Amino acid sequence: MAKASGLGDNLYIQGFNASGDIQQLGSIGGGPALLNFTGIDKSAYERQGGARSGAVEFTAFFNHVAVTGGTHEKLAALPRTDVILTYCRGTTLGDPAASVVAKQVNYDPSRGDDGMLTFGVSAQSNGFGIEWGQQLTAGIRTDTAATNGTGIDTTASLSFGGQAYLQVFSPFTGTDVTVKIQDSADNVTFADVAGFSFTQITGGAPLAERIALSNTATLRRYLRVATVTTGGFSALSFAVNVIKNEAAGVVF
Repeated sequence: MAKASGLGDNLYIQGFNASGDIQQLGSIGGGPALLNFTGIDKSAYERQGGARSGAVEFTAFFNHVAVTGGTHEKLAALPRTDVILTYCRGTTLGDPAASVVAKQVNYDPSRGDDGMLTFGVSAQSNGFGIEWGQQLTAGIRTDTAATNGTGIDTTASLSFGGQAYLQVFSPFTGTDVTVKIQDSADNVTFADVAGFSFTQITGGAPLAERIALSNTATLRRYLRVATVTTGGFSALSFAVNVIKNEAAGVVF
């Protein structure tokens, strides 16, 4: 991949597209804690990986939309429950994306002497570390009927499982729809990946969900996202980030 700027990025928060109200992303990071296992007979530190962590920190503009819900309404609620954030580095199919299940810990205003009003937000991981993957949708995708998406090339088949994140944006119109991930060896013949389907959607958008496979499950080289329905639907806007584990024995 060629070097690129950060232009055209997106940030989704629990099924809400906050991209147009984000001034900057201050930090997207995390990983395993470093545990010190250095014996007294060593002349340098010995370390092993501990618990995984992660955080997304950003600065938001003030956008108050009381009736339909703007960024202020979403962030000022300071929910005690988990929120799922997905950062998209570009919005082309297969572009990198980072997702995290997190607690939003603050919503701190700052007003400059020039009148600029912004809010600092930190979302700290809860239960899982931050996870970098690839976008199975080109940013936000809108389906008006059951649809098979375009496959992405992950370069190789691996048998270490994976995780996936779904963001569903309002409104959803229809009876039901299920978003699921399929894989293929040749990018022609695809099949459902057992256990890699999100919960059936029957309303209640916006929403977000994380699902995971066992880390001995096989994911073949090509992946795509498909929507299926039993009762029909006419509008679903959503985004999917998939993480394909590259190492064995790691618990996510």
